[in-house]
Amino acid sequence: MRYAIVIEKAEGNYSAYVPDLPGCISTGTTVDETIRHLREAMTGHVQMLAENNDPIPDPATLVDYVDIPLPAMTMS
Repeated sequence: MRYAIVIEKAEGNYSAYVPDLPGCISTGTTVDETIRHLREAMTGHVQMLAENNDPIPDPATLVDYVDIPLPAMTMS
C-alpha cells in the first residue's frame, strides 16, 4: 500500500507521521533517515494491526501544495 507521509523539520532533527495510520510516527537526523525509520514503523504498525485482526486503513489522505503571495516586507 502507498500512504501519504508528513515530514516536519524539528530542532536538530526531523519527525514524520502517517495521517492514515494514527500513532505511526518516527524521527531521524536527516530526511532520508527519517523516511527509512518511518517505513520500518509503518511495516510494524500494519503487521500489528493484522496480528490483532484490526482493520488496516485504506490510504485516504491527499497531499498537494498551495502557492500564496507573500506580503511586502517593510523596513523599520
